[in-house]
Amino acid sequence: MNEFFRLIKRYLLEYLPLQRNFSENTIKSYRQGLNLFVSYLRDVVGIPTNRITFNDCTRETVLGFLDWLSIERGCSATSVNHRLVVLRSFLRYAGETDCSFIAFSMDVASVPARKTTEKLVDFLTEPALKVLLAQPDANKKIGHRNRFFMILMYDTAARCGELLNLTLRNLQYEDARPVVFLHGKGNKTRPVPLLPETVAHCRQYIRAFHGDSPHDKDALVFYTKNHGINTQMSADTVALFMKKYAAQSRKTHADFPRNLHPHMLRHTRAMHLYHQGMPIHLLSEFLGHANFETTKIYAHADTEMKRAAIAKVNIVSHGIQQSEPLWANDEDIILKLSGLR
Repeated sequence: MNEFFRLIKRYLLEYLPLQRNFSENTIKSYRQGLNLFVSYLRDVVGIPTNRITFNDCTRETVLGFLDWLSIERGCSATSVNHRLVVLRSFLRYAGETDCSFIAFSMDVASVPARKTTEKLVDFLTEPALKVLLAQPDANKKIGHRNRFFMILMYDTAARCGELLNLTLRNLQYEDARPVVFLHGKGNKTRPVPLLPETVAHCRQYIRAFHGDSPHDKDALVFYTKNHGINTQMSADTVALFMKKYAAQSRKTHADFPRNLHPHMLRHTRAMHLYHQGMPIHLLSEFLGHANFETTKIYAHADTEMKRAAIAKVNIVSHGIQQSEPLWANDEDIILKLSGLR
């Protein structure tokens, strides 16, 4: 194994998980990006895998790689930019490991990112959310589980993976101040307070799925049965039941979004909190964003708040009584001002 692949191994197995503390999903996406670059060099440029070296990581090669992603694979500008970030990160790491690779890092750092259009955040209105949460049949065990999953996801604005990995130890609903500890990106843990209504749903769910006094605090809160054994519920399972409930919701709510996905509940909670006046910096902490810039999408997306603010100003301006000019009813002043006297 040459130096190029040796450093890729250290980058994925040591640097990202141990030094950068990246999550498994993030490392998976970085691995996929590097795999695509290797595939491009092998299948398009024609370099055998065992002969790929850092000498092939030139600005021109990377530009060709990005064009290939965009044109041949139909990737969006956002996806293309993510692949570029992965290559920059890896080559920067290689340069820090061995100064002879710094030139490659600087060369690729000059590659411009693709221009992206600002994407509005999709979220549910409060009436649409109520329709969605009314779809599961809570009298059936699976319906009970699915409803509580969506309630907890909305209340905490959790990522789907954060709830799938949630254990009973992290769900402290019987405390004086009920809270759930979510393990987010970068293996960071954040406490999120639970509303009284959610705590009531939580008690019912735990009693039905874990018994009155669960002893295994490391047991997963949400699970599926596989041959009588509790196994972790998958993200595909969540996506499927939400797709089903979305189809049911559209029958009674014509404006219900057609592209409902689990992450939309997180967006929905964030937008509702922002509507209700939560400061954007506090919202960033609540969502567990490492970068405040990420949270700004909610401020940029909210056209209704902008509309309301404009309307409020308009009401104020229309409410001001215009004072009558001094000359309005004075014939002598009118004639003097017009030069007739």
